[in-house]
Amino acid sequence: MRLGLALGYWGRGPDPRHLELAREAEALGYDSVWTAESWGSDAFTALTWIAAHTSRIGLGTGIAQMAARAPTATAMHALTLDHLSGGRMMLGLGLSGPQVVEGWYGRPFPKSPLTATREYVDVVRQVLRREGPVTLDGRFHAHPYRGPDGTGLGRPLKPITHPLRADLPVFLAAEGPKNIAQTARIADGWLPLYWSPTRTETYTASLAEAPATFRVAPMVRAAVCDDVTEGLLPVKAMLGFYIGGMGHATRNFHADLMARMGYEEAARRIQRLFLEGRREEAVRAVPDAFADEISLIGPRERIAERLESWRAGPVTDLLVTAPDPHTLRVLAELNS
Repeated sequence: MRLGLALGYWGRGPDPRHLELAREAEALGYDSVWTAESWGSDAFTALTWIAAHTSRIGLGTGIAQMAARAPTATAMHALTLDHLSGGRMMLGLGLSGPQVVEGWYGRPFPKSPLTATREYVDVVRQVLRREGPVTLDGRFHAHPYRGPDGTGLGRPLKPITHPLRADLPVFLAAEGPKNIAQTARIADGWLPLYWSPTRTETYTASLAEAPATFRVAPMVRAAVCDDVTEGLLPVKAMLGFYIGGMGHATRNFHADLMARMGYEEAARRIQRLFLEGRREEAVRAVPDAFADEISLIGPRERIAERLESWRAGPVTDLLVTAPDPHTLRVLAELNS
């Protein structure tokens, strides 16, 4: 099982620890480092900065949002950074949800998310292969554009720059069973948001068609600490925000996922509290058991024991959100 470092996205400004953590992860033999975006900092600029200050570690977007860019623009970012980093780029993509797509990007959320995702990946793959001009008779990502408000002058184009790798790895963030199953068919890897090593049967059917080379790379909060309850607080804060705030009361993919994992009553309570403005109560309503099973928190011995269950399942890459170099070192030692 490979280890990766998941840095996420910025808060009010750049986190001065991120570059230090990325360089420490590289020195410890971590396989990859991943950046993200929500509605603030973007994923590619921060990753390029890290690329310039490292030499070996893989570079992933975990995730870049599809609504933020046309698929050709995303492919341009990926092929550019792949060249500049000497072939270290991995492209992680996610569709996000209606609240972000329509509220931040000002675009309609696709009525058929699976089709939109499939078309997006198709265009990206065409750019990276550079076998000919990009063409797609698509519902969401037609190339050239043929809509009624177009000029009709568009023509298929092939990237001027030759991509370094036609097989640059593409990962997808997916939560619903059908979306995960499609990911196993069209992508090189999957970026689960919440992963419980004790509930792998939840994904057995969705991953049935995954090839042997398919990578499963969940993100996990890790912290070496004496007090498990205190160590779980950042996990609960994250879950409270995602389950309560990253969606609508009637359409929240994160809450639906928590419900499918056996915590439906708690998920709906968190949603209700958060939407009522009772955010602290929403965080306290996150069950410790749920926060604990999707993270690696506690003394070294406890983490060592629990890490075995992560290695026993289909996980190929453990993308660690760790607050300090000490936790990174402990995980590297335990995973060696």
